[in-house]
Amino acid sequence: MKKSLIAIASAMLLMTSFAYTQAEEAAAKAKPTCPVSGKDIDKTKIVSHNGGDVYFCCANCPKAFKANTDKFAPKANHQLVLTGQAKQKACPFAGKPVNESKTTKVAGVKVGFCCGNCLAKAKEAKGDKQLALVFSDKAFLKGFKVAKK
Repeated sequence: MKKSLIAIASAMLLMTSFAYTQAEEAAAKAKPTCPVSGKDIDKTKIVSHNGGDVYFCCANCPKAFKANTDKFAPKANHQLVLTGQAKQKACPFAGKPVNESKTTKVAGVKVGFCCGNCLAKAKEAKGDKQLALVFSDKAFLKGFKVAKK
């Protein structure tokens, strides 16, 4: 009887931790947002950028993006990765092959680097500075590739 209770309690604990882990992973997954406003995207409001389609929330945001592309490029490139249009091909800093043991999350995206120095550089930056560092046009074009349509 005692062994049965322990087995049932263990099974319930295992199921609870599994459900919690799944919920935590779902919450941690980043969702694409408008690179100008940060609001939910409307897939009918589109601008081509670096070979992919960047989505916006309204008709005004594409105008703002085109007027100051450099300012919004890191968030647009990040969106290209989040929407599956772009995949990592190399270290965004050095352009060298990725070392699978040198990765970190950048705004919800797992990004790999070639060495510990590049990884440390990315980890030192936080928030929008990290996003700009890893997803600027220069870094994006060096480290990511947009699939052909």
